[in-house]
Amino acid sequence: MKPRNKFQKRVVELSGKLSPITKVRKQWAYQNCMEHIGRRTCKGVITCLDCGHSWKGNSELSDNLLGWDCPVCGVKLKITTTRKRVFRQEKYLCAVTAKKEFQVLRFFHIAAFNKTGQKAHYSTNEVAQRWIAPDGRHVNIAKLRTMNFCTFTWNFASNLEIRPEKSWHNLSADFIFPRQKLIPEMKRSGYKGDCYELTPFDLFHTLLSDSRAETLIKAGEIKILRFFIYNGFKKIDNYWQSVKICIRNGYQISDVSIWCDYINLLRFFGKDVHNAKYVCPADLKAEHDRYVKKKKDWQEREKSEKAQKKAAEDEKYYKEMKAIFFGIQFTDGVIHVRVLESVEEIRQEGDILKHCVFASDYHLKPDSLILSATVNGQKTETVELSISKLKVLQCRGIRNQNTEYHERIIELVNKNIRLIEQRKVA
Repeated sequence: MKPRNKFQKRVVELSGKLSPITKVRKQWAYQNCMEHIGRRTCKGVITCLDCGHSWKGNSELSDNLLGWDCPVCGVKLKITTTRKRVFRQEKYLCAVTAKKEFQVLRFFHIAAFNKTGQKAHYSTNEVAQRWIAPDGRHVNIAKLRTMNFCTFTWNFASNLEIRPEKSWHNLSADFIFPRQKLIPEMKRSGYKGDCYELTPFDLFHTLLSDSRAETLIKAGEIKILRFFIYNGFKKIDNYWQSVKICIRNGYQISDVSIWCDYINLLRFFGKDVHNAKYVCPADLKAEHDRYVKKKKDWQEREKSEKAQKKAAEDEKYYKEMKAIFFGIQFTDGVIHVRVLESVEEIRQEGDILKHCVFASDYHLKPDSLILSATVNGQKTETVELSISKLKVLQCRGIRNQNTEYHERIIELVNKNIRLIEQRKVA
């Protein structure tokens, strides 16, 4: 896409002046971003997949042994017993640099092809650049993406050009090159080189566009920063005064999602959300559950024709927003996950698992998709997914506790995220 304004033209001009990735960075990426595998046969023959050298190892067959050095190339190997002969690895490396007044994030696709008996083949391709001005304005420069059998891949032969903003451009870096060049605004923002499980663009863009992110990172409130970036940083407007009270009182919020629901409940009942007595509870979960019960009791008392009419309107609104995702379900043989298709189903989910998915009106949030995970037909955990970011925001079992299936449920949802993405694109 051709640049359309002075801002984009300047970015394109400066992008053309960036140097290609250096040999030093390539070598660092190959050494640090990739697993160096020692393939071992059942007879104990070990092959270094970096240089292709083979030798007779010991008779121990336990996998993932670290500390074995190849006698030829000296690389420290991870020993794996397998019949597999061909291995392919793909990682993303982010180089943080600056050009004039812009903070630049350069993303490189690093691939390794290993075949038994041959030297490893590596490739490096720059696939995206994120240019961020000191005021938060940004431009996305990237290669094309192609769709092949429902899987998106990069078209490495395409040019780096200005592209419309898409979710796949917000790349998560597997590794960040340790030497970084920062603009003055980033240096004073509190950034110390850690992305705190956020994508580099989300963190850098938020720090440059909103001073409250700088306050949070300098106060060490990483949980709060991460929560609001994942949920849309503008939503912090509703909680900022209460957040500042917590910071001033040294109150550590154990669960930011539950705390925000709790503040909403306080506001619903007309409590002073600028008072540390309310916003800094000694037992957050107990107070949250007490107010959830209080609101449910109030809802029961207020049931009337007007309430029933509103429920019908909510049902209609919910179906208008989320109908394209109805019918999505998947399983791993034990866990079954499906999209909840009505407000009544969501109400029942909240009643059975005794949490606030219905009481806090999650079904009315345009960006939230609610899924239910069951095991042997029993409701186990409720999943909230961000439609725009295609990320699991939270996953809660009975009384907001994690079950033994918690990690498996999240992993299962992430593996099938493409089903939601396909409906979203359609």
